[in-house]
This record gives sequence, C-alpha cells and structure tokens, in this order.
Amino acid sequence: MTHRRIQKVAVLGSGVMGSRIACHFANIGVSVLLLDMLPPELRDLKAHDGQGSADPLLRNRLVDESLQSALEACPSPVFSPKSVARIQTGNFTDHMKEIASCDWIIEVVVEKLDVKNEIFKEVEKFRSPGTLVTTNTSGIPVHLMAEGRSDDFKKHFCGTHFFNPPRYLQLLEIIPTAATDKQVVDFLMHYGDLYLGKTTVLCKDSPAFIANRIGVFAMMATLHIMQDLGLNVDEVDALTGPVIGHPKSATFRTCDVVGIDTLVHVADDLQTRCPDDEAREWLRVPEFVRKMVEEGLLGEKTGAGFYKKEKDGSKTEILTLNLDTFAYGPRVRPRFEALDQVKPLEDVRERIVRLQKDEGKPGAFYREFYRRLFSYVAHRIPEVADDLYKIDDALKAGFGWELGPFELWDLLGVKKVNEDMRQAGVSVPQWVEQMLKDGNTQFYKTEQGQRLYYHQSEQSYKPIPGTDAFIILDHRSEDVVWKNQACRIYDIGDEVLCLSWKTKMNTIGSDVLQGINQAIDQAEKNFSGLVIANEGAVFSAGANIGLIFMLAAEQEWEELHMAVKAFQQATQRIRYSKIPVVVAPQGLSLGGGCECCLHADKVQASAEAYMGLVEAGVGVIPAGGGTKEFTLRASDAYRKGEIELPILRERFLTIAMAKVSTSAEEAADMGFLRKGHDGWTLSPRRVIAEAKRSVQNLILAGYTAPQPRQDIKVLGREVLGAFLAGIYSMGFANRATSHDQKVARKLAWVMSGGDLSESTLVSEQYLLDLEREAFVSLCGEPKTLERMQSIIKTGKPLRN
Repeated sequence: MTHRRIQKVAVLGSGVMGSRIACHFANIGVSVLLLDMLPPELRDLKAHDGQGSADPLLRNRLVDESLQSALEACPSPVFSPKSVARIQTGNFTDHMKEIASCDWIIEVVVEKLDVKNEIFKEVEKFRSPGTLVTTNTSGIPVHLMAEGRSDDFKKHFCGTHFFNPPRYLQLLEIIPTAATDKQVVDFLMHYGDLYLGKTTVLCKDSPAFIANRIGVFAMMATLHIMQDLGLNVDEVDALTGPVIGHPKSATFRTCDVVGIDTLVHVADDLQTRCPDDEAREWLRVPEFVRKMVEEGLLGEKTGAGFYKKEKDGSKTEILTLNLDTFAYGPRVRPRFEALDQVKPLEDVRERIVRLQKDEGKPGAFYREFYRRLFSYVAHRIPEVADDLYKIDDALKAGFGWELGPFELWDLLGVKKVNEDMRQAGVSVPQWVEQMLKDGNTQFYKTEQGQRLYYHQSEQSYKPIPGTDAFIILDHRSEDVVWKNQACRIYDIGDEVLCLSWKTKMNTIGSDVLQGINQAIDQAEKNFSGLVIANEGAVFSAGANIGLIFMLAAEQEWEELHMAVKAFQQATQRIRYSKIPVVVAPQGLSLGGGCECCLHADKVQASAEAYMGLVEAGVGVIPAGGGTKEFTLRASDAYRKGEIELPILRERFLTIAMAKVSTSAEEAADMGFLRKGHDGWTLSPRRVIAEAKRSVQNLILAGYTAPQPRQDIKVLGREVLGAFLAGIYSMGFANRATSHDQKVARKLAWVMSGGDLSESTLVSEQYLLDLEREAFVSLCGEPKTLERMQSIIKTGKPLRN
C-alpha cells in the first residue's frame, strides 16, 4: 500500500451524480473542486466580449445551480450544511488548470465516449504526474477511455462507479484496465472502504460491470415471469419488496425512479454487447415496456410510469397502470395468503424459505425467479468476477438486497435447488456441478469466526479478503455465550463481549433489558468490556410501545412504574458498570435506543446514525434517563458569567419537538453525541470492530467506573416560568396542539427540577424519579393512548 494522501479532489461534471459525489467527499473532510461547462450563452467565443461575461457568478451558473439543486434534495447529500464550505465551484474553461493541485480527478460527465475523451485530453494538459484519474461511467468500457493517453495517465487511470445517491448506497465498483497499476487498484479498494465508507468491489471491464449486469437481468426476468404467471403491477411489487429483503421500492417503483427509457436503453445495450450470453433472451425488453416509452410513460421524470400520482383536493392518490388496458386505476392490495402467513416473521431468511415452498402463485413466482437468478449469476463467473462473493457484495451494496444470490442459494439448499433447476431445464454451469460432486454443498461456510467462500477455479474454500477488519455477528453463531428469545451475547475476542438483539424494529422490552443486565454481569465477572450493537438498518426504534399501551390501557400503574424503573436501572447500569461499555448505533436510534447511547462510556456510531428522543410524538417524555441526561449535559455546559437559559432551552426544544439527526455529525451538533469524545465510522461493516477498539482503548487508558452524579444544576421556577410562557405562545400561534403543550409542560417541569424556588444542585436519581412520574402520568391521558395506538396500528405518529 502506497502512502498516497487525498487532500483535494476534482470532480468534472456537476450533474446528479457529480454534484453528489462532490458532496460525499466534502462529508469526509476533503476539499473539492467541482467543475462544469460554461452556460450556453457564453460558449460562443464572441459572447465573451459581452458585458458581464467575466462575472464568475454568470460563468459558473451551471455548476452552482447543479450544486444548489443537490443540496435541496431530500434526503440530503451532506452530513451537515458545514460540509458545503469545502466545495469550490468553477468551469472547464477558466479553472481546469487548478486540477494540477488535486490528488484525485473524477470524471462524471455525460455517458458519451467522445465527450469523455475530450475531457481527458484537457485533463492530460494540466494534471500532475502520479495523480489518480477515474471515470464514473456506468457502462462504457473503461479501456476505451484510456486509449491514446500517456503511459502515466494509463497507469493511474481506473473506473470508479458510484451508485446513486452516493452518500447512501454502499457500492463502489472499481474497474481497472490492463494498464492500471496494481498499487492504484489496491489504494482505491482500501480508500473507498475505509474513508468513503463503501463496499468496494473489484470488477472486470465487462458490459455493465457486476451490479447493473445482474440487476438488469433480475428486473427483466421479473417482468417475463410476471407475464407468464398473469400477475399485475401491485402483486409483483408486493412479492419483490421487503418481504424478501429487497428495498420498499420493489420492482416497479424502482423502474419509475430509474426511468423506463433508461431501463430500456441499458437492457438493449446489454443484449447488443453480450451476444454469447446464455440467457440473452431473458434480457429482452417486454413489448408493454416499449409501448410505455412510446407513449411517454417514463416514470417520475414525466409524472407517470407504472404508478401515477393524482391530486383530489388536499389528498394525493397513487394509481397503478393496468398493463392490459394501459389505463390507471386505484392500487389494490394483493390477496396472497402466503404473504399474510410470513408477515409476523422478523427473520427474512425464514420468510424466504416459507414463501419458496408455497403452492400458489407466490411460490411459483419465487421458484422460477430464483432458478433463473441462480443460473445467471453462476454463469457470470469468471466473466464479470473471479469470485462469487463479489457478486453478492455488489447486489447487496448496490441494490439494497439483504442477501446476495449465492447466499440465497445456500439458504434454499444448493443441492436441492440444483436438482430443481435440472428438472426445470435451467442451465447450471459445470463448476457448480463439480463443487457438489466433490461433496461441497455450500458456497459459504464459517470456520473459527472467519467467513470462507468457494473459489471455483481452485475448487476449494478461501477467506474473503479484507473481512478480518470486520466483525459480522451473523457469521459468528459459534461465539454465542448466552441467549434468550431476543438477545445474543457474543464473545468477539480480546476479552470483549458484544450484546445484540433482534425484535420488531429492534424495540426494547423485558427480554432486551434482561440481556443488557446479563451482558454486564458476564463482562464484569469474566471479561474486560462490552459492546452493544445491532446489525442492519435499525439499532433500536425505542421501548416496546405495545407493552406500555397495554399497561396504561388497563391502568396497571404500579406495573408501569416498575417497567419504567427497570428501564432506568438498565441504562444506569450501562453508565456505572465496572467495565467500559461502548454502544455502536447505526440507522434509526430512537427513544430508548438513543437513551442507551446517552449512557454509554463512549458511542461509536455509524455515520448514518439517525438519533432522537422522539417520545413526545407518542404523548410522553423520555423516561429511560433521556430527560435526566439532557438536563445533566446542559448543566455541564454552563459556564460562569453565561446566561444559562439558552443552553437548557436548546436541549428542551430538541426533546419537545422530537428532533432526529440526519447523520452522526448532526447528532453531535444536537447533543446526542459528545464532540471530541464520541466518534463515528463511515463504513457500516467496520462499526462493531471500531467499537471493540474503543473498548480496548478505554481499558488501556486505565478505565475506572464513574460515580453517580450529585451535582446537576437545575434552574428552578424562574426558568420553568419562561418555558411555560413559551409553550403558551406556541399554542396561541397554533404551532402546538393542547396535548403537545401538556407534554411540553411536563418536560419543562422535569428539566427545571420541579418545584424549586431557585437554582439547586440535585442528584441523578432525583431527576430519574421526576421523569418517571411525568411519564406515567402522561400515560393516563386519553390523547397519549390515541397516539400510542396510532403508532401500533399504522406505524405513523398522530398529532392530536
């Protein structure tokens, strides 16, 4: 690995991809030079003599508008608005010479070879020798762009295919040419993983590389099977979404977002460029899709595709395209008993196994889809990649599949599915037959905590390169030292335990509280530290609202008090255990999940950690120590001579308005993470390993358990009065409902310290008692029960 440093990056092209790639580099602290063309009115040389033509605002209008458009997008491409200051804009005519100071030049212009080659001619004029040059092409052969370039250019040139949106989609395909220096490839693979937080996949320079090649095939296969089985749009999207571990956009919502014309172009291009593809006919675009293009039904870009939004007064209705009549009608919920039966199952693996056995249309769809998918990916080795894990990584990171094709094949039984494919007349390549003949019945296996994959050319199992830097709990079942219905405690080595749980939305109930206490008990007796982490998109959506609702509805106030107290005791154990506890949240970390983080010795979050104390949305206040902790942190922020109310007010509003961070960096700005103490990690696969390292660092620094605080400054009635006046004003201005105001008054009471005539130092337990009393009293309010019921039934908050 060379000691290459990336301090400044040039991004050439500021369209949808270019502007967002620039934003993601800015997210990680890199300076960015974002360039694009002059506006049309200035491209004619004669126009350069016109008045105002030297105005940078005019000359950079295209790039500035593109960047502003990206920044207005939702979700945002930046971790924090502060990141934008790292981006300098300019144009190809005036500023191309500035790429000489850049360490990496990324071309992201239109997908036309001649245009790209013109850009690279200009790059060669100004780039410094040894500077990386890469293209973000999604389909143009990378080696064609290197032709005619200098040896130094070719040596440092490579394809780097980001997926849109670059901040959120994990895949970064690295596509070298025959002339690319191996050290450059190794550097890009490492940098993309460690610094950009990507799953970097080494690809061959084959048509559409890996993810789009397989993804487009899967899309086309779905459309053909749909026609064969007589399924409609709503039915297929129900079958191909989260129920099998695919994104909510499923098949046809994805098509609408991508653009139907774009999908047709890519599929046609693959058919043309892959004349020897054994499944070439499956890449054929169905006639109904071509008819949609002819009629201008291109998806979101034209306002109508497989779905169309129609407004009826203040309501918006989503209509579905009938592929027989080409008329739009109301969406109809598919009536598949098989889907209803697997709905309660939390584990996607269990759902897939059950669905594949179904005797109705769903089972027929899944069996045929998986047969075709498995055959296709197996035949792509070694065409698109030498190693099967790269195909799985690409589909998971690029298309958001929870399981890759070879992992799915393992799940359903390689030998069993292979026999099914043979009987159905679906082609299986010789290397799979040989693998089974040799007695190897899995593509993956785990030995001593290490993930191994079957290497088809060597006919043996090999470790997946680079995975020694990750701790993937799903691969460490042999390391479980304790479990209950929800939790697993893993020995992750070096005298460190890891607690993880799986419940619906990873909510916290009695099983999880038992797991927290058990993990700390075991760590204190036989280990040196503890990590608390849950893999996947949700760390924890908070406490089990269903249980709270049941106790409140039945007016079991004593039991509710005890349940809240048990939660408080668990978070206090996290804070005051004899060993260091590091919590590693990623994705949603709300309510009680956030409170677990607030009490950790350190938080090592994923960069995509969405943290918030959102209890006000269900009509209560944080009572797992969250209100206490925000009051404590405000107290610690007070300085002599400062007015203390604004500091406390900021914390108060964060809870009262149920604010949620959109990144770990924003979580630090909002007070959920402690600046200079807690940290965040770009790569989701590295989070648990980084959390373990944080535990070890705390131990090496001479960890001593903290002592319960008795010195929390609360500001008493004067501040309470100011809060109550503000709450009244919000209600008067119709910015808060009467119940919002009631919840806010309870919150103000706790954070002010209750009925105190002046500023006073109080203990943590004093505040815990206050927040618990406030929580239970709010649970007795009918409107709180209505809010809880809404969350339970619909998953959506109710503002009543």
